[in-house]
Amino acid sequence: MAGFFRLMLPLALLAFAAQGARASDVFAGVLAHDIDTPLTSGGFENGVDLQIGWRGGRIGALRAIGSPSPYVLASLSSEGGTSFAAAGLSWRIGGRVYVRPGIGVAVHNRDRLIVGDDGLRRDLGSRILFEPEVGVGYQVSERVSVEASWVHLSQAQLFSRQNPGMDSVGVRLNYSFR
Repeated sequence: MAGFFRLMLPLALLAFAAQGARASDVFAGVLAHDIDTPLTSGGFENGVDLQIGWRGGRIGALRAIGSPSPYVLASLSSEGGTSFAAAGLSWRIGGRVYVRPGIGVAVHNRDRLIVGDDGLRRDLGSRILFEPEVGVGYQVSERVSVEASWVHLSQAQLFSRQNPGMDSVGVRLNYSFR
């Protein structure tokens, strides 16, 4: 697990450097791990994902694409399944009720192939994966919001024909320093 967090450090440093080390939001969440959805061939691992993360302020220089915010997150599987670290950009759209789509890149720690009920062996196809996500949130107070979140991991068959993907859904609590 120490190697996993060594992979997370460069992503965190890059994001902090881009924002002058100011955190705009921090978040923590609990998500159902590796659920089976129409987008994946998941459901091989059990447990929950415990997530912590940071979001920076909006990047004005990226106004042409809606001034997204950078984020970094770490997701730890409760039952020894696939854990990952990710960094990317997210957009908050709306007011008190909002949608927060995001797209990032993740590094995971799954070393083994998983054999499904059908007898087929599956892996995630690459150590580095795309990490699209979306949250639907409600602003509880000036500093606190709650989001229902979906996080997807996949390599889109760019690095391997294997591409089962992995989905997690759950809840995140956000705290804003603004």
